[in-house]
Amino acid sequence: MQRTTENKIILVVRRTRLDELIARFNTLAQAQFYVEHLGADFSDYQKEHENYKKAVTKAETQLHQLGRVQVLERDFLPNFIFAKQDTVVVLGQDGLVANTVKYLNGQVLVGVNPEPQRWEGVLLPFEVADLSKVIPDIFAQRRPIKEVTMAKATLNNGQTLYGVNDLFIGPKSHTSALYQIKIGQRQEQHSSSGIIVSTGLGSTGWFKSLVVGATHITKALIKEGELVMLDSSGRMTKTKHKHKSYDGSFPWNAEYLHFTVREPFPSATSAATLVFGKITDKKPMLLVSQMAENGIIFSDGIENDFLEFNSGTQATINIADKRGYLVV
Repeated sequence: MQRTTENKIILVVRRTRLDELIARFNTLAQAQFYVEHLGADFSDYQKEHENYKKAVTKAETQLHQLGRVQVLERDFLPNFIFAKQDTVVVLGQDGLVANTVKYLNGQVLVGVNPEPQRWEGVLLPFEVADLSKVIPDIFAQRRPIKEVTMAKATLNNGQTLYGVNDLFIGPKSHTSALYQIKIGQRQEQHSSSGIIVSTGLGSTGWFKSLVVGATHITKALIKEGELVMLDSSGRMTKTKHKHKSYDGSFPWNAEYLHFTVREPFPSATSAATLVFGKITDKKPMLLVSQMAENGIIFSDGIENDFLEFNSGTQATINIADKRGYLVV
């Protein structure tokens, strides 16, 4: 097959739900028995699997006509070395795009929706059929690129972790996260269920759900124009409040991150006022763990890719020193 260029294209793919089930139960028949025994529709797993594999085959065929292609499974992302001039094509859901971006360093990424009828795909503006036009445009630098601000956690032992959508800092299980938090001149001891730090890209995801939940709780507490509030010691106070709608979203390339503390608990030894705000280059978030065990920091919903955050560990949360670049 004649290629139009020798440019390198990395096609990032993932395992389907059916692939995961077969890996777990060894055979297709056993996977089907397990799903149907629970009363679920196994045909949906098969349909999704077949459509995804067809999309992978079609994408490979198109890309081989445009350049040198290497297919990369999601599981190998953390250890793969991307070349500076590689063009990265991600075929999957939004989560696979976010998971790929954090391992790049300046390479552009094309998000492709393998099944638009199934996946909405905020980060997947293209379909497989678009690749034959989009990729040559990228090679010729004719395609607009959207810059994405990333988050970064740096520990005092030198370990780092990047977040494209968000970072979670807290306990592995449903226990309390104990830590000291400092931003600028403000500092508190906290007992909570953890902290979410969101980028602009991730602000329509986990962060949005937290903001929307808090907004509706607040609206429910408003009575005749007065809002029932708790001060840092847990005492009820009242304040005049005019509600304004806010869903938490902010620009992908914003020069700041947003953070929110989940379920902060005010007590004799813990405060609950430093629970929402911005992180900037001039005002990073500084955290000191006070958890004897099970403290972690993970990003973008990938819990098996984490940093330990136990007693004495210090973490600095700031805007990352690199950006993501998404083709639009």
